[in-house]
Amino acid sequence: MPGELTALLQAANDGDQPALNRLVALLYVDLRRLARRCQAGSGQDTLNTTGLVHECYLRFLNSGQLNVNDRAHFFNLAARIMRQLLCDYAREKAAEKRGGNLTQVSLRDDDATEIHEAEHWLAVDQALDRLHELHPYQARVIECRFFAGLSEAETAEALGRSLRSVQRDWQAARAWLAGRLES
Repeated sequence: MPGELTALLQAANDGDQPALNRLVALLYVDLRRLARRCQAGSGQDTLNTTGLVHECYLRFLNSGQLNVNDRAHFFNLAARIMRQLLCDYAREKAAEKRGGNLTQVSLRDDDATEIHEAEHWLAVDQALDRLHELHPYQARVIECRFFAGLSEAETAEALGRSLRSVQRDWQAARAWLAGRLES
């Protein structure tokens, strides 16, 4: 499988759609696991796992070329796309709260909870965007470790950095995010 995976990644990088289809089929179980992990981190369970994987696939498809080096890099990219999709969904929820759909309805308790979770997710996304401006490697480490579920060693490989650098960035980024989200 490693040889097949490498060949599929290279072909998908070159814009070969059937290779991308085969790659996604080959890694589908892992993509579903990643989607569940991203959903757990978002506090939202309104987007189903299958839908999130399929939307991620469509983003891959619409991009034309993947530009990924290996399996870890592929999952890092998939995690970033899934995070963007969840943030887009959270923005829609926040817009609905502010009258974006122009239909007046009364909120149930579970609606209020869902809106609160969407707002929290947007705060996390904004904090990560700010971290990316200040310390891009730290933000990438958070994406790999938290959203993609990569180990420290896999993260180091995906980012082309030393294990110790990844460990330092992980520790610093977690502390920075915790402070940012408390305020």
